Amino acid sequence: MKIAVLVSGGGTNLQALIDNTGKTSPEEAYEIAYVGADRDCFALERARKEGIPCGIESAPAGTPRAEARRFVSDRMLDKAKEVGADAIVLAGFLTILSGNIVDEYSERILNLHPALLPKFGGPGMWGHHVHEAVLAAGEPESGCTVHLVDSGCDTGPILLQKKVPVLPGDTAETLAKRIASHEHEAILEGVKLLAKRVNAEKARAR
Repeated sequence: MKIAVLVSGGGTNLQALIDNTGKTSPEEAYEIAYVGADRDCFALERARKEGIPCGIESAPAGTPRAEARRFVSDRMLDKAKEVGADAIVLAGFLTILSGNIVDEYSERILNLHPALLPKFGGPGMWGHHVHEAVLAAGEPESGCTVHLVDSGCDTGPILLQKKVPVLPGDTAETLAKRIASHEHEAILEGVKLLAKRVNAEKARAR
């Protein structure tokens, strides 16, 4: 399965996927064909270091939010098709996808969210905002969720979750750190689950 990985930040989850490329069973095998970002970020350096094609796709300054999302989504769709990606993986990607990309890659777009959906999802729920909301709500646990992307925001079918306790005295930073290592496991497990289905579909189509 060829994947396009979309990023916006440091790229630690991208690195987890890079480090495990070629280490799966043939049924779960994947290859990173492209890394796309909606802003300049360190994740692109990780891609360049591995010789993975990468680039930035961002809307012109001043573009209204909905139009900017559609612009980035359409450009990422073009890139994914250009490299022959079978699936798309959102690894800390902050643009909410919209338009044709959601339809053309239906049930083949994977997202990692840093909370236990359906709680603490939706627009504005990213990064420290998620963890602050979890702490403000007095939740006893948090974690991360891997799900398929649909036309909503953090609303698609859930594939798997990893849970961690919320401890007394936690801050958004300490909670984020506790979840991070589980995110790396979760995104890899999610990609392998998707690869198993996509690779089998490709084999049947031959």
